[in-house]
Amino acid sequence: MLRGAAVAAAIVCAYGIGVVSGSGSERHAAVAGGGSVLDEAATKIGGRAARPAGRDELDRAAIEGMLRGLGDKWAHYYSAREYDDVEGRLTGRYSGVGLWLGNEDGDSRVLVASVQPGTPAARVGVLPGDVITGVGNASVTGWDISRVAQALRGRPDEAVELTVDRDRRTMRFHLVRTPVSGGDVTVTDLPERARIIRIGAFTRGTGREVRAAVTGGRPSDRPKGGVLLDLRGNPGGLVDEAVETASAFLSGGPVVTYEPRGRPVQRRSVTEPGDAKTPLVVLVDAGTASAAEIVAGSLRDRDRAVIVGSRTYGKGSVQEPLRLADGSVIELTVGRYRTPGGRNLDGVGIEPDVAVSAGRPPKVAERRARTVLRGLHATMPG
Repeated sequence: MLRGAAVAAAIVCAYGIGVVSGSGSERHAAVAGGGSVLDEAATKIGGRAARPAGRDELDRAAIEGMLRGLGDKWAHYYSAREYDDVEGRLTGRYSGVGLWLGNEDGDSRVLVASVQPGTPAARVGVLPGDVITGVGNASVTGWDISRVAQALRGRPDEAVELTVDRDRRTMRFHLVRTPVSGGDVTVTDLPERARIIRIGAFTRGTGREVRAAVTGGRPSDRPKGGVLLDLRGNPGGLVDEAVETASAFLSGGPVVTYEPRGRPVQRRSVTEPGDAKTPLVVLVDAGTASAAEIVAGSLRDRDRAVIVGSRTYGKGSVQEPLRLADGSVIELTVGRYRTPGGRNLDGVGIEPDVAVSAGRPPKVAERRARTVLRGLHATMPG
């Protein structure tokens, strides 16, 4: 998932088509006055079909059909309430269980991409890679990610049952929703003044937290022994936060290039000079996607970090939300991004400098990364 500043700032574009503009009565009146063929079809279907269908239901089906016609696998339609949940997750204003969800390429099943530390899901033992099969008493077969996410969210202190498949075993968890804000950055100190910075997703404030963990506080508290930046299972998030995170490790220069359709190329550079000297290793895997790949790709192309793990997901596209008259939102792919070296990662991903098989336990990759970090620190000038 990769979204620009338009999402974070709630800046949206008006986008009107006959099938969704105006209230129900206005839409029906438009047919009599020569409205669109979509309005006419909806009126006839609603009045003659053997199975009753409301106008809202037909509108949604029509919009989703248009999006399927684009062949854009990232295009999506959200009701106003559904999109409020999306924005709430990116800006830290929601109640839920602390999960980021995703899909593997070509697989419609909804997976746990990452688990936010300290949340209900983390406390009961939900793990990245778990396949979600049920929420409450409902099977999620045929549900997309947004529908599963909606079902998991709700009022604080309400309970929800989660069923997952893990290694061919069915597991059920009883979760109690809580307010979730921030917490997508976890910092752990290691021996020899090194530090692990784990980023679960790029939500509002992530870049600021990462910079504080690298250059904040007293000089004696900074990780002079090196930083292990863990982006495994990170599905992406806000572009601004990805740029700010990469900036924390660069003195200046380019971070990412964005190529929007029909508009000039946009180049995003370091926002403020960061620490360009402390040894840096970036941990990645197949769940590292979108904005997380911007960070890994920029640090790799700028010769700032050693990448350890398995090949990343390969999502090099940017989605933009377009607000409709009733408050619902169409999200479309509007451009592609490239790394500072000019690479398009879409469908390709990032091949690590030090490969660790995706089938190995996560701790294996972490141990390998820590070994590489110690080696980098040992070769630094005294």
